[in-house]
Amino acid sequence: MKQSTLLIGGETVATTHHAPVANPSNGEIVGYMPLAGEADLDQAVAAAAAAFKSWSQTSNEERAAACRAIAEKIAEHAEELAQILTREQGKPLNGLGSRFEIGGALAWTRHTAEIDLPVEILQDDNEGRVELHRKPIGVVGSITPWNWPVMIACWHIMPAVRAGNTVVIKPSPLTPLSTIRLVEIINEVLPAGVVNVITGENSIGAALSAHPGIAKMTFTGSTETGKKIMASAVATLKRLTLELGGNDAGIVLPDVNPKSIAEGLFWGAFINNGQTCAALKRLYVHDSIYEEVCAALADYAGKIAIGDGLDEASILGPVQNELQFNKVRDLVDDARAHGGRILTGGAPLDRPGYFYPITLVADVDHGVRLVDEEQFGPALPIIRYSDLDEVIARANQNPAGLGGSVWSADVEKAKRYAMQLECGSVWINKHGAIQPNAPFGGVKQSGIGVEFGAEGLKEFTTIQTVLS
Repeated sequence: MKQSTLLIGGETVATTHHAPVANPSNGEIVGYMPLAGEADLDQAVAAAAAAFKSWSQTSNEERAAACRAIAEKIAEHAEELAQILTREQGKPLNGLGSRFEIGGALAWTRHTAEIDLPVEILQDDNEGRVELHRKPIGVVGSITPWNWPVMIACWHIMPAVRAGNTVVIKPSPLTPLSTIRLVEIINEVLPAGVVNVITGENSIGAALSAHPGIAKMTFTGSTETGKKIMASAVATLKRLTLELGGNDAGIVLPDVNPKSIAEGLFWGAFINNGQTCAALKRLYVHDSIYEEVCAALADYAGKIAIGDGLDEASILGPVQNELQFNKVRDLVDDARAHGGRILTGGAPLDRPGYFYPITLVADVDHGVRLVDEEQFGPALPIIRYSDLDEVIARANQNPAGLGGSVWSADVEKAKRYAMQLECGSVWINKHGAIQPNAPFGGVKQSGIGVEFGAEGLKEFTTIQTVLS
């Protein structure tokens, strides 16, 4: 089994110690992650700092061309990356799985290549000229999660290098292998040191976020870890982009056809097996159509094949890791104990791996953990309501504020209610449909800053005002 290496300054760096990476479908070891030490981290930051001197001076056109070339390299290695991803993350190759994720990484890379941030002329008259220039920040530290490891790595790396920064990325210890391979591919295009990868347990991530040589941290993950990164940034006043946890509410109005929205509701909640920050995690349904929506969702869920990600017939795979598997099980058990009606699923599948079936839980309400906490897995609480204004207020009674949705036959009416939701993104008759030209980020405890599009690219720059 391959022992992977770090990639620092364009060179592979072996480590003394490694940790196994397991396939969550069956527990088999698929590779070994190098365990970086603080000396490796120092070396990576130094390599990125050295590369920044020249990379930051390249032209806008050169950096755009480099991102286009990276996209072509990703396309060439798409199936290889998808196979690695499925083996370590568990998601199926097909459907909205690994091949879909690599396609998303490719789409975001191509879109980022074409974004431009020209000089803005704020004044040009007989009293003087004022120009607003955007300049790269320096060395960017990136910490990525285990749910969409390749795509989120591209969300972090591509705007950083497009703006003229250099990067040290640290992937989740649960899914490091696909990111290591991605960085190797990127290094076939970029100069040595522009993108470096270190791997290890969470302690090396903490050291990265506190490192004095890092000028900006970008992080996707839990709110609690985001708070720790924010605290560690204080000493050097690092700039931050934090995309943190969500507990997205979806509100179904009484005028919809339950059968027509069942598929959209299902994939809004269960894309990537529910292991998505902006997945639908609390579903509020009007009393007049509550049972019909429950029945339509349960019927659709029964058609979804769950199995090993390498099986081309699988549509959903396992929960990625034991900790998350146990959390989902505990939340469902707690909901059942508090009167929750299990429509589908409700207990682990009797097979190797972290397989938990699609679980729909009706007749629960606020005060039940499955409603109040982010489950981040294949379990959805369905909450009955009768008053629209009241349900908007209740949906907002949560510290998270990443996404939300309203489902209605009347789009304009849905928009009016959607605008009252306290979240960074809101969808009408769909949920979680992010795209590279639409800024994405959270409010409240779901994060700071935005990603994607020109607004996301600006997060990787500082402003310099030139007055003449």
